[in-house]
Amino acid sequence: MNKTELVQAIAEKANLNKTQAKAALDAMLTTVGGALKDGQKVALIGFGTFQVVKKNARQGINPATKQKIKIAAKKVVKFKAGADLAKKVNSKKK
Repeated sequence: MNKTELVQAIAEKANLNKTQAKAALDAMLTTVGGALKDGQKVALIGFGTFQVVKKNARQGINPATKQKIKIAAKKVVKFKAGADLAKKVNSKKK
């Protein structure tokens, strides 16, 4: 599912027009992104939790040359699915 399809699904399920659904989705994504940038954890009960974690610098190997390289430290977004979402994904379709 891409963003256009998600906007369509939101519009249908929430009884909104596509413009309103897109605005709501964009607001949600902007808000979650801003919270993560500020170092906050975003927990959506039943769906999952987004948080930023720091990956330490480490050594790696360039697969083309087999030489050791330094991989810089960085921050990455981590998502952990909530129990309700995991149940929906693992349930058998009827």
